[in-house]
Amino acid sequence: MFQSFENWRDLIGPRLYRAFIEGDRWKLYLQGLGTTLELTVIALIFGVLLGLIVAVVRSAHDQQRIGRRNPVLSILNVLCQIYTTVIRGTPMLVQLFIWTFVIFPSQRNKVLVAFIGLGVNSGAYVAEIIRGGLMSVDAGQSEAGRSLGLNYFDTMRFIIIPQAFKAILPSLGNEFITLFKDTSLAQAIGGAEMLYYASTIGGRTFDYMPPLLGIAAMYLAVVIVFTWLQGKLERRLRESDRR
Repeated sequence: MFQSFENWRDLIGPRLYRAFIEGDRWKLYLQGLGTTLELTVIALIFGVLLGLIVAVVRSAHDQQRIGRRNPVLSILNVLCQIYTTVIRGTPMLVQLFIWTFVIFPSQRNKVLVAFIGLGVNSGAYVAEIIRGGLMSVDAGQSEAGRSLGLNYFDTMRFIIIPQAFKAILPSLGNEFITLFKDTSLAQAIGGAEMLYYASTIGGRTFDYMPPLLGIAAMYLAVVIVFTWLQGKLERRLRESDRR
């Protein structure tokens, strides 16, 4: 058994050294992780802002009274429906290619293009998440806000959205995790994130297994930490409801 361990060490040790230690290559993985986290956070913030706007427009349109339809709101609702349908109905990789080679063909900063592509894609899914949360709040809450003299947007901001946030938090957490893993698609357009550096190092060492297993472990570690933080936040919100 000890002999088998020594054979395994002699076989795997040099591969790990070339993949992570030689030439300070571990710094490239950390650099890629930083870019990946930056991509995820900025794209999610952009997606949440875009999704919130779309969700509010669609919710406002659905809550209009019969016979009192606002034509401008109807046009905006149609545009929002087209946006969510197109984005959710096409693969993210295809969207990234369109952003890179059709819309911004002369843009050399591929990470910036990935920010836009991932954010627009995330916004369509976040819009439906937020809209579902807004629709789950009892209609009496909106009527109570109106009775207090609040307009529609103040009612949404101070009454409806805070209550909906608790309902959509798990789904938003899942969207963050999905977006974090989907940042690996940025490698296809030349974005320098974790998979980009792992592929580069694998090409230099002619050994792809250690770099790919290494970044897989890094992805898993970040997801575990974020899931733990999300669970703590959800428990804290549940405790505040019982007070």
